[in-house]
Amino acid sequence: MKPTGLEGKLAFVTGASGGIGRALVAQLLAEGTRVVATDLDISQIADLGCETRALDVRDSAAVDAVIAEVEATLGPIDYGCNVAGILATDIVTETDDATWRNVFAVNTDGVFHVSRALARVMTPRNKGAIVTVSSNAAGIPRHAMAAYAASKAASTMFTRCLGIELAPHGIRCNIVAPGSTLTPMQTGMWADENGAKNVIAGSLETFKAGIPLGKLATPDDIADAVVFLLSDRASHITMADLYVDGGATMRA
Repeated sequence: MKPTGLEGKLAFVTGASGGIGRALVAQLLAEGTRVVATDLDISQIADLGCETRALDVRDSAAVDAVIAEVEATLGPIDYGCNVAGILATDIVTETDDATWRNVFAVNTDGVFHVSRALARVMTPRNKGAIVTVSSNAAGIPRHAMAAYAASKAASTMFTRCLGIELAPHGIRCNIVAPGSTLTPMQTGMWADENGAKNVIAGSLETFKAGIPLGKLATPDDIADAVVFLLSDRASHITMADLYVDGGATMRA
């Protein structure tokens, strides 16, 4: 089997304190990858067993500074993983300006800030890989998720556009689009103990399809896809948008 090529390389991960981010860091470390895990509250990621940095992805100057410091002290950075994200579940008429702007600031601006900074240091080396964790909501309308879905659609297309710009430099840019995943973000939307059952079944009232595989994703399911797209086993894949949602959106 072709080796992954991940051992000894350096990965930069945002949103490392969340369910998917933590699972991704653990998988990369298991592959022998060196990891810089970042999030707003560094105390929440102190137990990950890797380098950590406090980072607000909404702040472009802070992003540039952290990536410059990592490059100078630990680099070069081989892989970038945009995992930081927040959710809003208001209908449009009840979504205020501040909520809309903050969702985009994290989910879209954050991806732009981190990816731009990484592209600038990777381009002269003519190698690297960037994966953005988006959402299947980026590709299908969702009730009471307009801000979230729109922000994820924007970050998805941004990553694909970045991919076409960086392809001549040997840098691959891909997207993983999770569906309903067993994380605090998901369980925080549940009203009672039937939350998982209801998500799997879908909802006619909100025009939401169920999950054909009959189960929620785990954070490791999503991390598996990210690790694959970073690895040498995906060496001829770029600008792909990989849906990992148990068939919920019935698209690849």
